[in-house]
Formats: sequence, structure tokens, C-alpha cells
Amino acid sequence: MNETPPPIVLEIVKLIRENKLGGNEGVILKAIKDDESNIELVCKLGISCAQHNRLSEALLIFNCLQSCVKDDVRISYNLGLVHSLQGNHQGALEAYALALQIKPDDVETLVNKGSTCNDVKNYALALEVLEKAIGIRPDLPEAWSNKGIALNNLNFHHESVIAFDEAIKLNPSYFEAWSNKSVPLNKLKRYASASEACDEALSLNPDYAEAWSNKGAALNQLKRYEEAIAHYDKALSLKPGYAEAWSNKGNSLHELKRYEEAIAHHDKALSLKPDYAEAWSNKGNALHELKRYEEALAYYDKALSLKPDHAEGWSNKGNALHEIKRYEEAIAHYDKALSLQPDYAEGWSNKGAALNELKRYEEAIAHYDKALSLKPDYAEAWSNKGVALNELKRYDAAISHYDRALGLKADIDWAYGDFLHTKMKICSWSNFQEQVKSFSEEVLSQQKITRPFQLLSLTDDAFLHKQCSEIYAQDKYPINSALGPIPKSVKKEKIRIGYFSPDFRNHAVSFLTAELFELQDRSRFEIIAFSFGAEDKSPMRLRLRQAFDRFIVVSGISDIEVAKLARELHIDIAVDLAGYTKDGRTGIFSYRAAPLQVSYIGYLGTMGAKYMDYLIADKTIVPEHLQKFYSEKIAYLPSYQANDRKRIIANKQFTRQELGLPENAFVFCCFNNGYKILPSTFDGWMRILKAVKESVLFLYAENQWAEENLIKEAEARGIASLRLVFGKLLPPDEYLARYRICDLFLDTAPYNAGTTGSDALRAGLPLLTLMGESFPGRVAASLLTAIDLPELITTTQAAYEARAIEFAKDPQKLLAIRRKLADNFSSTPLFDTPLFTRNLESAYATMYERYQADLEPDHIVIN
Repeated sequence: MNETPPPIVLEIVKLIRENKLGGNEGVILKAIKDDESNIELVCKLGISCAQHNRLSEALLIFNCLQSCVKDDVRISYNLGLVHSLQGNHQGALEAYALALQIKPDDVETLVNKGSTCNDVKNYALALEVLEKAIGIRPDLPEAWSNKGIALNNLNFHHESVIAFDEAIKLNPSYFEAWSNKSVPLNKLKRYASASEACDEALSLNPDYAEAWSNKGAALNQLKRYEEAIAHYDKALSLKPGYAEAWSNKGNSLHELKRYEEAIAHHDKALSLKPDYAEAWSNKGNALHELKRYEEALAYYDKALSLKPDHAEGWSNKGNALHEIKRYEEAIAHYDKALSLQPDYAEGWSNKGAALNELKRYEEAIAHYDKALSLKPDYAEAWSNKGVALNELKRYDAAISHYDRALGLKADIDWAYGDFLHTKMKICSWSNFQEQVKSFSEEVLSQQKITRPFQLLSLTDDAFLHKQCSEIYAQDKYPINSALGPIPKSVKKEKIRIGYFSPDFRNHAVSFLTAELFELQDRSRFEIIAFSFGAEDKSPMRLRLRQAFDRFIVVSGISDIEVAKLARELHIDIAVDLAGYTKDGRTGIFSYRAAPLQVSYIGYLGTMGAKYMDYLIADKTIVPEHLQKFYSEKIAYLPSYQANDRKRIIANKQFTRQELGLPENAFVFCCFNNGYKILPSTFDGWMRILKAVKESVLFLYAENQWAEENLIKEAEARGIASLRLVFGKLLPPDEYLARYRICDLFLDTAPYNAGTTGSDALRAGLPLLTLMGESFPGRVAASLLTAIDLPELITTTQAAYEARAIEFAKDPQKLLAIRRKLADNFSSTPLFDTPLFTRNLESAYATMYERYQADLEPDHIVIN
């Protein structure tokens, strides 16, 4: 400024010092109009105001200048700069547009316009403007750095890194560029390099909060969550209002499963920046993990209202809809995500998972294939495709997909269990002992290696079963208090029982329980079915619909809504007939559907969940010394298994010839599922066949691979393939009749025959079992105890084999067992359905009385 400014300029200076410039723009206009030489002085005053953060005064000055001076690029440029500093990006862009009309190749204006385009997320225009600036002046580090930002946001991550490198080459001390370079490096999964770039930035400026936060992001990706949190904390100590750091810290807390803390951090971010779409979405993710899906949906909706083009946000909302079983809506959201980002591999895989739930398996596979074409190392997609192939019974392909998934990522939740269980379905036993040993060690170390059901057939270790169930329950179905406690109800004349099952159809559970439902005393009990399985339109389905007082289909309703419905209907005792079996819905019980919750018959073991109060069993299955391996209290009945006296055995008399059996051979049989056959069991069977020369083993093989593998295993043990005969799937009545052609049923261990065991006994076929220590390993012994045939229960492998050989070689001894079985059929508890019903009702009544007396659940014994 000149040493002796004109008086009118001095007057402007005075007004600025006295904070009186506002409202006195006439003084500015007069100074400009009186003398063009004053324009320079006034412009410098405006710049000075901007430099001293007196932005409103600077804005006033430059607006006045622009109204009077039409061809000075500096005025429009500085006006844009002031608008930008005030956060008025649209005003800045309009000012820069005027500047560029005056001087289209003004590099500083181009660079600032590019930066502002980045701020308003118009990255394509930013890139265009910045490339023009660089074409004029390739030596401007700011232009290269801003270009790097635009390229990163356009998903050109490799090119973005190159742009930041150019900026750094021009200005090695450009700490912002070092920090910003870490962002595309993270996207390229070069996390260590991203961390190093942040270290360079911090060595140049230790107080640069953004670099601390960006390094936190790299450490988060390296799964060094505690270190990431420490870096976010440092960023926040330097910049407490840094919304992105608050939310990013929340993400690291999320990874540590500290979901409530994560939510608090996202809330802080949102209090600072209410339009921060990612924080709304991140909070939704934390709520999702807490199973608070309806709340999560509201947060995803808010995020999408702020950022409707966010593909991941649409997919996240789809995931929440998936969890509450609104699969068609979930698919629509995945489709929206994919319309925005066609190369979004996770979106393709997520849609595949929803299609899988709708049992549209071929479509699901096509979507997994698309995900894998985009991301060949996407382990979860390989595993998910394995699940769909498994459902289609394409077990060989499923196994190869699980194997590929685990080769890419060994710790995919539950995938190793899926892999090994599928191998067991086809009786593929390569590396079996090593795999089971590894399996057991992982469960003992609290790893999410397998679902509980898959473990039951692999080991007789009841402690391991409980540990596995507890891990699964805590991860998948933790106690959820969203519905609050159930108010204590007045004692009712009738106890209201809710039976929950996916298997109210042609299924083993219903084959056992149908008559139980028909016989329950309606003067004391009201029974309601909650069905969430397939409608097979079978005679059994029709019979069950008629057996209940109410039959409610809840297939398309979320777990929380089913629990809420059960509460509204004032269910007193909720009985889970599925547990951790296929299509079970443990989540319903996690919300506490009824004051008392009971596990029965579907899942043979402990649920490992504190919200399950009782497990129905008998003293053979769970003797007192084994109670410690069950999280539930045991409701002891005299006999565990319900049976249906109305089961029909076909009159058809099979001939050995039509079943492919030798006329004069002793026929051992086992119609248990193939996954229950362990190598140790098969070893014993082969020793039995060797000892009984004229004998064959009649098996049920669900698939061709199991048949081929069992033949191969038999031949490897010196047994000719002709001595293994495989039966096919038959209608239920003919399946029962087929047992009559056999001589002795050989049970599997450690997962015994359940329904197949009582089926054999019903048909008059003796069942030989090896009793173990776990629930599934003692079920057949329970059946035999209930029909008073203890001589068919063994406790060692040697005794099991010896007894089988003895019966085969002593026809009179086996005949005596058959006669005893026939005599005991109608005089013992196993097939006395009315007696079983009365005993179960006594157990229900005792549970209810304890509840009404405000007593905690405890072991119950019904004699």
C-alpha cells in the first residue's frame, strides 16, 4: 500500500479496525469510483482482511470491486477464494467461472476451481480443470495433489498414487500430499506403504491431524485395531472437531466388537457433521452387529438420503433386510447397489446369499460367479457358492469351493465346519484324524470354526459340544433385550405351549411327534404351532395343521417379530423343535419369546444359550454326572423320544433279490446318514464282516460319491465290494417294511440312530449300539432302555464288535432278542405315546408351577 493512502481509503481502514465496515459499502464504492488508482489499494485491503480471517469484510470489499470492475481476474479469483474459505463452494465456483472468462488460462484460478470441485464431489470436472492447469504449468505440486484427490475418488487409485508422487517430487516437504497419498494406497490394499506415507507426513508436520487419522485407517486395515485407535486419539487431540476421525475410531472399535462404544463415536461424529453419510451408515453397521436391525435400517436410510449414490450403503441396507428375512426387498437393494457400481463384488455375493435363502440356488451360483469374476480371491464368495452347491447336493463341487475359500482365508467363520461336514456326507475321509484334531483345538481356543450340529457326528466329547454351542450362540444369537422383560402373567387355567419348527411336514421330527400333538390334554393345555419351514402339501402337513389349536405360518417374519407375536399370544412355554439343525431359528428365542423356553428332539445337544431354560432328556442320555456339559436344566422323562403309533408299515414283502441282497447271507444294516459314519465305525464294521463270512452290509447312500467312497474304503480293508449293498430312497411306509428283510441294525457312533433307531425297532429289527458320553452318542441306548433291551447296549468298540459277531453266529440268541423285542413292543414305554404325552405334560406343568412360584428353573424328574 502507498505510504500516504487517499483519505477515503484511510476511512475504509478505520472502519475495518472499528468493525464498522458492514453497512458502509458506499465508502468502498466511492473510493473505487473517485479514482481508479484506489482499486489496487482496496483490493489489497480485501486480501489483508481475508488473511486475517475477516472474511465477511473481505467478501464485502470484493463484491464491491466486482460490481465496479469487470475485467480484473484478480478480483473474481479473490472473491472465489473468500467464498471457498467461508464454505460457500457454489459461490466460489461462480466467481472462478467469471475469472476464467476473463483469463481462461489463469493457472491459480484453475487449481482453486479444481480444489473446490473436489470439495463438492464433482471429481470428473475437478480432473478436467486440474489437467488443464497442469498442461499450462506442470511444475505446480498443488495441482498434482488435487488431481490425486480427484482420481482417488473416481476409483483410479493407481493413477492417484502417481499424481501424489509427482506432487511430492516437486515438493518433498509437501506433508499434505504424503498424507493424501495414503488414501489410494489403502484402497489398493498396500497398507504398509500407506502407513509409511503417513509417517513421512508426520515427520514433516507432527501436528497434522489428518495424517494421524489416515495412518489409523491403514493400521485398521492391517487389523492392528488398538494402534489404530491410538492414532485416531492423537488426531482428535489435535483436532477435536474432526468428525471423520471420530467415525473412523468407531470403525476400529467395531472391529474389536466394542459396538456400544463404536456407536457413541459415530454419534459424536454426527453431532459435529450431521450430513456425514458415512457416519450414519457406520452407526447402522454397529446396530446391525447388535442385531438391532430395524434401528440399523433407519440409519441406512438417513445415509442414503444424504448420499444416494453410495453403492455400499444400499448393500448394507440390503444386509439388514436379509437378516429380518425380507429377502425380496434385500435383493432390490443389492440391485440398486449394483446399478451404481456394477463391479461391486460384495454386492453380487450378497445378492447371491439372499437368493440362496429363497432356495433359488442356481441363480445364487450365477451371482457368486459374477462376484468371483470381479474378485477371484474373494474367499467368502467361494465359500457361499459352496453352500449353494451343497444345497443342490453337488457335494464334490461344494467341497472344492470350500477348499478354495479356506486356502484364500483360513478363518472364514464356520466354513471349515461346512467343508468337513460335506466331506463326511460323501464319506471322504482323507486326513480325517488330523482335521478332527485341528477342529477340536480351534473350538477349545474359542474360534468360530464350525456350527454345533456339524461337530456332533465328529466327536463324543460333551465338553467340546457345549463349548462349540456357546461360541455359536454368543456370536450368532446373543441375548437380545430389544423387547424388554416379559411381564409376569396371572396363572391361567390352561398352560399355553408354543411349538416352533421348520419341520411341520414330511420330516423325521414330525414322524416322531405328530401323535403327541394330537393327544395333548386340551383341558389343561392350549398348543400353538409356529411354522417357519417349507409347505410341502403332504398328508403329514395336513394332519399337523389339524393337530394344533392354532397353526401359524411365520416363514417370512423376522425373528423379533415372531418373538413379539409369541408374547402377544401369551405363550407360557416356547418349545424349540429344531435347535441348530437346518432352517432352525434360534434368534427367536434370543429375544425371549416366552417366560419358559425349552429345547426338544430336533437338536441332540445343549444349545449353549442362557435363554434356553430346559432340555428334555432322560437319565440314560444325560446321567447326573454329565449335567455339567449342558447349559440348560434337564427335564428328565422316563423315556426321551416321542413316537407316533400311527406310523404305517407297508404290507409289501420285499424279496432279497429285488433289494440286491444274497439269499442266504446274514444282513447287517445301517440306514443312518452317511455323515454319521466315521472311519473308526467303518473299521469295526469291516472287522465284523471278516469274522462273519456269509454276511453283507446293507447301507443307505444319499449320493453316488458316498457309495463309491465306501466301496473303495471296504476294498482297502480287504472286503469285496459285493459285500456292500446300497438301498435307495423309498416312500416312508416301504422304507419301514424294508427293515424286515434285515437281521441286525449296526448303529453309528458317536452320532447314534435317532428316528432310524426307533424305526428299526418298530419294524421288529434289533438295534445294536455303542453308547458314548455325549447326547447323540446315548440316544440309541435310551431307546433300547425304554424298550427293555439292555443286552443290545455296549460301551466299548470291542464289545460292540463281539456282540454283533455273536448274534450273527448264534441264530437262536438273535431269535430270542427278536421275540423279546416283539413282546416288549406294547408293554414298555418306547411306543406308548399316551404315557409319553402324560409325562411330558407333567414336566411342562412342573416348569410352569416353578415359574409361577418365582423359582428359578432347576432339574425336573418325572417318574
